Amino acid sequence: MIVDLSHEIAAGMFTGLFEIGPLSVFGNIGTYLDAPYRYDADRADLARLPLERLVDVSITIVSAIGRTAVTAADLGDPGQLWGRAVLVHTGWARHWATPRYLDPDCPHLTPDAVDKLVDANAALVGIDSPHIDDPADPNRLARRRLLGADIPIIEHLTNLESVPGTGARLIALPPPIRAMASFPVRAVAVYDGSGSHQPAAVR
Repeated sequence: MIVDLSHEIAAGMFTGLFEIGPLSVFGNIGTYLDAPYRYDADRADLARLPLERLVDVSITIVSAIGRTAVTAADLGDPGQLWGRAVLVHTGWARHWATPRYLDPDCPHLTPDAVDKLVDANAALVGIDSPHIDDPADPNRLARRRLLGADIPIIEHLTNLESVPGTGARLIALPPPIRAMASFPVRAVAVYDGSGSHQPAAVR
C-alpha cells in the first residue's frame, strides 16, 4: 500500500503560482521540507540532506487529535522515536484550503516535545499543520532547535489518518537544489498492511 501524504500544488493556492511551461513557486508552499541550511549555511541544504533521513525511513505516527500544543507526553515512548520519521497527526489537515487552516491556534510542538525529539535522534519530524512552532513565537525556537540538530522538518502533511502507527516507511525527496533550504516534496508512506493501526501515542 502507498499513501500519498502531500497536498497538490495548483494555481493561486496560498502564495504559489503555476504556469504552463515555467514554474514559479515559493519554497514553502504546499507540503514542503525545511533543511538545516535555513539558519546555518554550514549545514545541509536541499542538495546535501542525507538520503537516509528521506528514503525508506521507519515512520512513527503520533496521534494528537484535537491538541493545539503537542507536548513531550503526547509523543509517547522515546524508543518509538529513535531514528524514525516522527509524523504528528493532529487532524488539522481537514481545514486545508480554508481560512481556518492558517489561524494562530493551529497545532504546534511545545519546547519539551522538541527536546524529546532531538534527544531521541529523530530522523525527520513532520506535522499536518502550517507551523511546527507556536505561531505566537516570533523566534521560531522549535524550528531552530530541530534544524540545529540536523533534523529536517515537513509541514502541511495530509492523510496521516491512513497511515498505521508503526510499520510504514517514508519517502520524501526534495529536488537537490544547492543553497536552498525549503521546497515542496511528494511525501509518501509505504506499508504492506501488516503495521499497527493503533496510534503510537494517544491523548
